[in-house]
Amino acid sequence: MKALVIAPQPFFSPRGTPFSVYYRTLILSEQGVQIDFLTYGQGQDVDIPGVRFIRTPAFRFLGPVKIGPSPFKLFLDCFIFWQMVWLLCTRRYDFVHAHEEAVFFALLLKPLFRFKLVYDMHSSLAQQMRNFNFSRSALLIGLFKRLEDASLKAADAVITICPDLRDYVNSIISEPAKHFLIENSLFMPVRLRQATTGNSGPGSDQDAGQVARELKRQGHPLIVYAGTLEHYQGIDLLLEAMALVGQSLPQARCLVVGGSPAQVARYREKARQSALEGQVIFTGQMPQHLARQASGQADILVSPRSEGTNTPLKIYEQLASGIPLVATAIYSHTQVLTDEVAFLADPRPEALAEALLNALREPELARGKAAAARALYAARYAEAAYRGKIANLLHWLR
Repeated sequence: MKALVIAPQPFFSPRGTPFSVYYRTLILSEQGVQIDFLTYGQGQDVDIPGVRFIRTPAFRFLGPVKIGPSPFKLFLDCFIFWQMVWLLCTRRYDFVHAHEEAVFFALLLKPLFRFKLVYDMHSSLAQQMRNFNFSRSALLIGLFKRLEDASLKAADAVITICPDLRDYVNSIISEPAKHFLIENSLFMPVRLRQATTGNSGPGSDQDAGQVARELKRQGHPLIVYAGTLEHYQGIDLLLEAMALVGQSLPQARCLVVGGSPAQVARYREKARQSALEGQVIFTGQMPQHLARQASGQADILVSPRSEGTNTPLKIYEQLASGIPLVATAIYSHTQVLTDEVAFLADPRPEALAEALLNALREPELARGKAAAARALYAARYAEAAYRGKIANLLHWLR
């Protein structure tokens, strides 16, 4: 089969949707699909056999492409659209795999080019407009909702990433057989064409793995968060909780791996103002292997997410790690996590601090939860299960 994959993101970059797109594309290719991959000009090149990458102009002088809707993304999407038209005019595809807002272009062009459409729905685009404060216009948000609903109905197959989105989609479509829940549960190393060999990433001044090893050598109980520093990730909540942890367990340390230079600077200053400068350490963005080295040294992994309903990608890797996990008890987490596999806490500083202290002070209980988490991952989310879900999708499309 031949497919056109359209990914309107800076691909590859170390954040949620590009990771998801990478693993989808990798497994499709390994199952014999020949792929043309259309994406933005910004991003790192990756090596996936059987995939030809086509990039729009990067416009780097306009700055980086930020997470969420933005005028810059709308500008770049114009180039995605016209390149998509050219590819459809000059090549024949068995299906178009449209990620995020690219589905709107596919919806428009589907009657003309008669391709099968796969809508990979990483989130509700109408909801994103509210979450990222892109627009408060009820008219504009309503338009996006109608386009989204039309895309779901017109698609030959729909992929969602978590139970919350699954339930949302099932309330709209009339043919549930075309709907595939494929969680973002893979985390093997990304094959960068020019692999990062240094000890740091953009905005970082420390090797996260080395920092973690040194903290452990000094005998500090170590809590690690690895991920982006967007507001919904709950880093403010984590800082407040760590202030309380420090009152009861002053030797505890929290290592925060990830974030843009501006985000890291802002949170370092907040930590300084809260007298947490030595207790919470920010490394900035790291290459994938260094972030994993840091996580591997942890006594406790934490996901303090404060908003949202989509399950974070990091949760699946945390489940498989064999390291005890503390997470906030919001639906973003609880649609996958239970008290059997994690220490769950209300998204309040006092509750999160208590959960962190319990995880550190009750090692036998923590080990039991970690073992149950690993078993859950192996049973429901491991690579074999993921490959089987992609195979089912391809069987449906044939």
